[in-house]
Amino acid sequence: MLKADTQVDMSLADQAYLHLRQEIITCRLPPESEVSEHDLAKRLGMSKTPVHEALARLAMEGFVEIVPRRGSRIKPVTIKDINDLFVARLALESKAASLAAIHITEQQLNELDKLAKASYTKQEEASIDYFIEANKNFHIAVAKASGNPRLVALITSLLEESARFFYIGARMRDVSDLNMETNQEHNQIVQVLRKHDSAATHDIILKHTESTRTGLIHAIVNSGNMSVSL
Repeated sequence: MLKADTQVDMSLADQAYLHLRQEIITCRLPPESEVSEHDLAKRLGMSKTPVHEALARLAMEGFVEIVPRRGSRIKPVTIKDINDLFVARLALESKAASLAAIHITEQQLNELDKLAKASYTKQEEASIDYFIEANKNFHIAVAKASGNPRLVALITSLLEESARFFYIGARMRDVSDLNMETNQEHNQIVQVLRKHDSAATHDIILKHTESTRTGLIHAIVNSGNMSVSL
C-alpha cells in the first residue's frame, strides 16, 4: 500500500506510476498479464483515478495496452523489442566509452572496479535486483566518465528500459555462467579504460553489448518462454 505522504511533493498518480512501472520492469507484473484499475487501486490503497492516470502514462511509454471494456494488459516483450533497443545501445554506449577512455579519472575507475564484481543468486529476488542495478550503474558510470551529460541521459533511459529484459533473462540463464561472463567482461572494460585507449574501449563495449544481446536472446529462445514473442 502506498501512502499519500510517501513523497510530500509527489501526487498519488506519480506514486502509482512509479510503483507500477517498477513492478512491470521487474516482471512482478509479468508480460501479457491483465490488470484492473479496481484491483490495483485496492492494492495500492488509493482511488481509481490516480491508477487510471498512471496506466495511461504507462500506455504512452509502451508498457501497458489499454483494452476497451476489458481493462489493461501488460504489453508482451518481443525479440524485435530487444534487438531495436540494443541497436541504440550499441551506437550510444560505444561513443560514450571512447570518450570515457580520454576523460576518466582514477576515482571513477576505482568505482567501476567495485561495480564490476556484482553477482547474484537465481533463487534470491533481492540478489537479482542488486545484480541488475549494479549492472545498470556500471554502464551509467562509464557514460558519466564521457563528460557528455546528454549521452548519459539517453543511455540511462535505454538501460532502464533494458532492465525488463534482464529480469526475464536472469531467471532463465545459468547463474554461474552469467556471473562469470558479466564480471569477466566488465573487468576487461575497466582494464582497457585504465589504458586510456579510446579505440580499444569503443571496440570492447561493442563486443560486450552484442554479447549481452545474443546471450539474452539465446536464453529466451531456448527456454521456450511464452512471455517473449518473435
